[in-house]
Amino acid sequence: MWVKLCCLLLYFLALFVLARVFEAVAWYESGFLATQLVDPVALSFRKLRTILECRGLGHSGLPEKKDVRELVEKSGDLMEGELYSALKEEEASESVSSTNFSGEMHFYELVEDTKDGIWLVQVIANDRSPLVGKVHWEKMVKKVSRFGIRAGTFNCSSDPRYCKRRGWLKSTLIMSVPQTSTSKGKVMLKEYSGRKIEVEHIFKWITAHAASRIKTIYNSEHLKEEWNRSDQYRVKIYLFANLDQPPAFFSALSVKFTGRVEFIFVNVENWDNKSYMAEIGIYKTPSYILRTPEGIYRYGNNTGEFISLRAMDSFLRSLQPEVNDLFVLSLVLVNLMAWMDLFITQGATIKRFVVLISTLGTYNSLLIISWLPVLGFLQLPYLDSFYEYSLKLFRYSNTTTLASWVRADWMFYSSHPALFLSTYLGHGLLIDYFEKKRRRNNNTDEVNANNLEWLSSLWDWYTSYLFHPIASFQHFPFDSDWDEDPDLFLERLAFPDLWLHPLIPTDYIKNLPMWRFQCLGAHSDEEMLETFADSESDSDSENKEVLSSDREVSEDDELSTFHRCSEGERRCAVEACSCATHYCHHEPCECKASSYSSAGDLEPDWSAWPSDMLHCTECVVCLENFAKGCLLMGLPCGHVFHQNCIVMWLAGGRHCCPVCRWASYKKKQPYTHPQPLSSEPPS
Repeated sequence: MWVKLCCLLLYFLALFVLARVFEAVAWYESGFLATQLVDPVALSFRKLRTILECRGLGHSGLPEKKDVRELVEKSGDLMEGELYSALKEEEASESVSSTNFSGEMHFYELVEDTKDGIWLVQVIANDRSPLVGKVHWEKMVKKVSRFGIRAGTFNCSSDPRYCKRRGWLKSTLIMSVPQTSTSKGKVMLKEYSGRKIEVEHIFKWITAHAASRIKTIYNSEHLKEEWNRSDQYRVKIYLFANLDQPPAFFSALSVKFTGRVEFIFVNVENWDNKSYMAEIGIYKTPSYILRTPEGIYRYGNNTGEFISLRAMDSFLRSLQPEVNDLFVLSLVLVNLMAWMDLFITQGATIKRFVVLISTLGTYNSLLIISWLPVLGFLQLPYLDSFYEYSLKLFRYSNTTTLASWVRADWMFYSSHPALFLSTYLGHGLLIDYFEKKRRRNNNTDEVNANNLEWLSSLWDWYTSYLFHPIASFQHFPFDSDWDEDPDLFLERLAFPDLWLHPLIPTDYIKNLPMWRFQCLGAHSDEEMLETFADSESDSDSENKEVLSSDREVSEDDELSTFHRCSEGERRCAVEACSCATHYCHHEPCECKASSYSSAGDLEPDWSAWPSDMLHCTECVVCLENFAKGCLLMGLPCGHVFHQNCIVMWLAGGRHCCPVCRWASYKKKQPYTHPQPLSSEPPS
């Protein structure tokens, strides 16, 4: 999980750097930045009209370019980024579909029960034509959709009783607006009563009703009273402008942030005395001023703060987020992090998607489960102070320059989804390349596995759980005996008791202790060879007798009786060094070297052995003595063998000690070597 989180943070950092590169390229090619102001005089009439439509200001009665330019200047400063976004939105010309209501319940659920939005509904009476034609209605839907106003059509033929109860006997237009300034308040329906059925006149009617919800100030005394008043709203946004009514985007935002932010329009058109505006720091109009308990913030001075619905909406959401906003943000981040598993997982393609689906289900389930106690926690009444301090932290952090860059990048990448997806895919492919290279350096076999091999291993794992009881809590190996012997399945069907034999994983072998066999006071190689040559002739006859007698015994009896020693019967032959003590079945057996018991004896370095291992110098699997420097491995029971010998023994399915038959994957109480008796007499 932490690896995916680091990869996601690295991806966001790459997006931030890439956005700065795009800004540098745009500045190099065109010579301006997105935050640079644009002189409306240099713009064409079409571009000026596009800006007014995006801001929601009517221009039907302004035929000259001069009047349109002045209206743009009165509504706010124009930046290069806003101009680019407005022109791009006009060129897109995407068709926006309207909702067709099926009846009363559908209408109530979407329109009357929606407390934070505006609806425009065209009602078509029985056996009547619609008030607005199809072409004009499509233009109307596209125009109002820029400001978050949803549109729909209600045909009375689908529910005539509801139309009669409402009094809709003729085709008309209905607009739903929240009635109160509190969140989740009542909704009022208003009917269009104008005579002109044109798009501009209908839009003026909509903006006039939406602007009526905004508190309007016409003189300095009223402004002073409102500025010094403290009420339930912690955040207020003021628009100081010389306009008849606020722009449509400002009115639409007042509905969207009902109960969170208070919108106030200060009309300074006929003001003679503007001294109080200078006292509170307002020196020019138009100005968008955010008033918070922490101070005053001038909107439009930082990157991405355009005079548009989308820019101001993201700005206010970062200052006063709802719980639903935080949940959606966490949902997006968690799913982006889960999709990283598609590139981190190595192996077959089917394996990648299986792991991805599992990760998506796990992460989303954990997210929903973790949000449930958080929602209940926020409902507690004595956590109001905690909630206020959290919002204060949001306001402090999101009014910084870095936060404005992040908001600008979010708007840029959300308006270019293809670029966002391509960069995410490229970042994932880089992660896949480095992860594959790292695992190849570690000699991991799963990198080269294909789909058929992985499906075969998955089937083996599944059948191992079906036909065998669980032997441990470790992961089961994917190697199955059925690949070597297909008749094993039929044999198990014939003998049901064999189903009770567990499948033992071989992962424990890597955790068994290993060390090198060393001797104390080792001679040179020539001396050791001479000593070994002298002792070899003396021990040949004895070894031949032991080997000939052992060959007649079965494999199990041979391994179990090999270490049974008695006085005078057998002695431990030594290849490179002699042993001082030989233990069999947890009992010590004194073994002395046959050829050099008097001089030149070399004892094994028992200090290098693990404390719970039994001392011996011979491997009962290969029947050879331990040579100096050979690699040894011990089992939980304490018996020691050559590492290669015991690994082959255990990998063959015999998960027990060759000597005592103790399970090789079960722990055993460690053996304590007897302490030598003290030769000092008791005091």
